[in-house]
Amino acid sequence: MFYTQDRAQQRKFLANTWQKFLKNQVLDPLESQLASVIEIHPEYHKLINNVESEYFPEQGEVNPFLHINLHLSLREQFSISQPQGINEYYQKILGKVQDPHEAEHLMMDCIAQMIFSSQKNNTPMDHQAYIGCLKSISKRGKTSRT
Repeated sequence: MFYTQDRAQQRKFLANTWQKFLKNQVLDPLESQLASVIEIHPEYHKLINNVESEYFPEQGEVNPFLHINLHLSLREQFSISQPQGINEYYQKILGKVQDPHEAEHLMMDCIAQMIFSSQKNNTPMDHQAYIGCLKSISKRGKTSRT
């Protein structure tokens, strides 16, 4: 069960999926998608098993579990075409950066901003702001994350 609010369960699921992938065991569709995201992030391969680790963004650390989950969230949005226009924004951004992984990262920045703002202000997630962020990225010239 992957869709849970329990951080420890989510992290264990990620770690177990990665181990199954490395052992060439049969993966269910969600595990396959998850393994494909982990696979394109070699910088996280050794970190995935450290399910108890803490990560501090204010110190420049990236939480690999959050990062992987943001990829999955975005891919879920693509699969259900929600919010409306998400696939068109992806195509526009992809056309600018010419790299599917980079396009996802740019879009994930928008998701992260929406979540951070919601948590900081103790308000519901602002989906209009999310769409506005995607629209802004899709209209810029060739873009890249730094």
